[in-house]
Amino acid sequence: MTKTRVIILFGGRSAEHEVSLLSARNVLHALDRERFEPVLVGIDKLGHWRRESELTLEAAHGDPRLLRLNARAPEVSIEQGLELAVPLDAPMGSDDVVFPALHGTYGEDGTVQGMLELAGVAYVGAGVLGSAVGMDKDVAKRLLRDAGIPVVDFQVVTAAGFRADPRGVTARAGALGYPLFVKPANAGSSVGVSRVRDAGALEAAVRAALAFDRKVLLERAVDAREIECAVLGNDDPRASVPGEIIVEHRDGFYSYDAKYVDPDAAKWKIPADISENTAARVQDLAVATFRALDLAGMARVDFFLDRKTNALYVNEVNTLPGFTAVSMYPKMWEASGLSPRALVTKLIELAIERRDARRALATTMPLP
Repeated sequence: MTKTRVIILFGGRSAEHEVSLLSARNVLHALDRERFEPVLVGIDKLGHWRRESELTLEAAHGDPRLLRLNARAPEVSIEQGLELAVPLDAPMGSDDVVFPALHGTYGEDGTVQGMLELAGVAYVGAGVLGSAVGMDKDVAKRLLRDAGIPVVDFQVVTAAGFRADPRGVTARAGALGYPLFVKPANAGSSVGVSRVRDAGALEAAVRAALAFDRKVLLERAVDAREIECAVLGNDDPRASVPGEIIVEHRDGFYSYDAKYVDPDAAKWKIPADISENTAARVQDLAVATFRALDLAGMARVDFFLDRKTNALYVNEVNTLPGFTAVSMYPKMWEASGLSPRALVTKLIELAIERRDARRALATTMPLP
């Protein structure tokens, strides 16, 4: 049987570069080698593409900030990198599939997805629009709010607006109340996120977040449990059993260190210890979020469950959720009866399904 080539694309220029290596390692481990042939392509922090060996990813354990791509591998341009991963002269019937194990900007935000669309190849995850919308917390929250899906009260601060009137930003933030969270609009893994206890600490937190994006969110803090739910599918998505993140870290929230560095900072409970009605509500809202943001393939939807009122709020979505050893997305599906190998296989099949649908549309579209 001819094996389908699966190009695992990892690394990238975002602040989540090291986490991407951990995700790629676990995707590789879960790949069914009887059906798929892996091809590893790493992108370093300068944007250079390299063909990598499995040894690179086998070293990906422990503190992810210590990991590096193979510096001795030959560097190539983006165009050469795409050719290296997916030959542009391959026939349109090629069965190659790209699995972008990328997180954050230049990987999860629609940029890579647009390039793969131009190349006409199958790829895992949401398309250009869904990826871009899911990455931008401001746009995503506004779309969800318009769709009647509950989100926490927030304000948006741009770099230009903050430079022009930092005191005005502080004054307006008072309407949200303290404590509040400051986070880059386009980032993941809690990079650049701060918990602000009072107005005196707000300016420094905004400046820290603006180091990662030109736009940041100020968001009302909620005394809440952190519930997550995994979604899988294209036109008929389904939700996993929900899980819960229990944070026991000095940062006081699910920070980057709590996620990836301190092994004792956070625990997870799958299924989450919530009522059947609440679990069903989480699943319904997760699928509704997936549809409202035009997502495909997979997404992890993160919720706040208010401890006092039991109200649910959608916090954010991750269109390329982590596949590390501590990542919730594969763990929730495993608790739902889908092994990591079956999950990765299904994601590849969903990517092929979307590619075939696009090609069928192209052949039937009437000429102008």
